[in-house]
Amino acid sequence: MTIQPALLIMFFMFDTLEGYIKPGTVEAELVGQIDFSRLPVHVAIIMDGNGRWARQRSLPRTEGHKAGSESVKEAVEAAARLGIKYLTLYAFSKENWKRPEDEVNTLWSLLRKYLAEESRVLEENDLRLKVIGDRSGIPYLVRRELARVERQTRNNRRMTVVLALNYGGRQEIIRAIRKMVRRKGRLDEIDENLLARYLDTAGIPEPDLLIRTSGEMRLSNFLLWQCAYTELWVTPVLWPDFRRKDLFQAVLDYQKRQRRFGGVEPVQVQKKGRD
Repeated sequence: MTIQPALLIMFFMFDTLEGYIKPGTVEAELVGQIDFSRLPVHVAIIMDGNGRWARQRSLPRTEGHKAGSESVKEAVEAAARLGIKYLTLYAFSKENWKRPEDEVNTLWSLLRKYLAEESRVLEENDLRLKVIGDRSGIPYLVRRELARVERQTRNNRRMTVVLALNYGGRQEIIRAIRKMVRRKGRLDEIDENLLARYLDTAGIPEPDLLIRTSGEMRLSNFLLWQCAYTELWVTPVLWPDFRRKDLFQAVLDYQKRQRRFGGVEPVQVQKKGRD
């Protein structure tokens, strides 16, 4: 659930799965079972366990964050190759400011560095970057780079990578209500659809699947409104050890579930976002 410093460092051309999965591997077996007509449109991930991964190896916590960058690469590439349209990564929460100052400053500095270096790669691979969260609390130079990359990639269509930065679900809902009341005035005009248009995620379908690494069984203030009917998948794997086979397994398990949204019969969800 901490910022990954190389979020944008290594994106390849994700044309197909051909050549990406070796025959006879666990990955090939899992992909062979996936129904590509029933993929989740939006996958969200709580990337948790960097610190524990580093502690288990008697390394500084920052080494765990650096190792987690490889998992970001795997998740983005695998999701894009599968055909996922939206991938949201919980990169830095409101609560993460409680961590040691040196660690927090290092993380923001690393993100700024990679944003400056890798925005061209995002553009070449038709990936769009979008940021959600309280931007006012993000360090200015990082905020400026984020805005630049968002502008540069705003017309890309292949997949939207959503970074939740300085993000808290409760705070997002409060911001949305304040904006809505200021602009609408009349409380009797407020409903769920209207509120959704004022959230940070306006225009993005609600997550179909939420993955949490490290085995923790909680949402940690992440997409509280949006995840009302999201399917949850928790793995004991720490984020730096998360690989494409784990994403494939999550998608496969998701497809085995029946989504009823409070009703009796399973519902086939049709979603559209900006794409």
